[in-house]
Amino acid sequence: MAAAGSDARRSLGALTLLVRDYDEAIDWFTTALGFHRIADTDLGGGKRWVLVAASADAESGLLLARATTDEQRAAIGRQAGDRVFLFLNTDDFARDHARMVAAGVRFLEAPRHEAYGTVAVFLDLCGNKWDLLERRAAS
Repeated sequence: MAAAGSDARRSLGALTLLVRDYDEAIDWFTTALGFHRIADTDLGGGKRWVLVAASADAESGLLLARATTDEQRAAIGRQAGDRVFLFLNTDDFARDHARMVAAGVRFLEAPRHEAYGTVAVFLDLCGNKWDLLERRAAS
C-alpha cells in the first residue's frame, strides 16, 4: 500500500550540524572534503545561515550551526553518540580517499570491502563519525 502523498516530490533539504565556529567549519568542509559553500547569510546577532553541500547542485546539504548554549556545545562531535552519523557517497572511493588523506582527514580504519560497497570511517573536524562510501553496483 502506498503512503498518503507518495506521488508528491519531496527530498531532504538540509541537516543541521553543530559546530564550534562558522569559519572554521566552512574552511574544513570546503578544503578537507571539497564541499561547496551554497549559502552564507548573516542573520544578525552573530547568527548565520551557512549551507554546505557535497556538490553545487546537490538537493541536500549541511546547515552549519554554531553552538550557542552549554547543551549544544556538549553535543558537538557527538550528535549520534558513538555511531556513524553521516554518509558521504562517492563514485570513486580511491580518488576521494586519497584526496581526503592528503588534506589531513583522519580515518579510523583502512578501507574495507563489504557486500554493499567499499567503505571507511572518518572523523569530521568536530569528531562526528562519517562513512566514505562507494556503493557496489546492483547486480
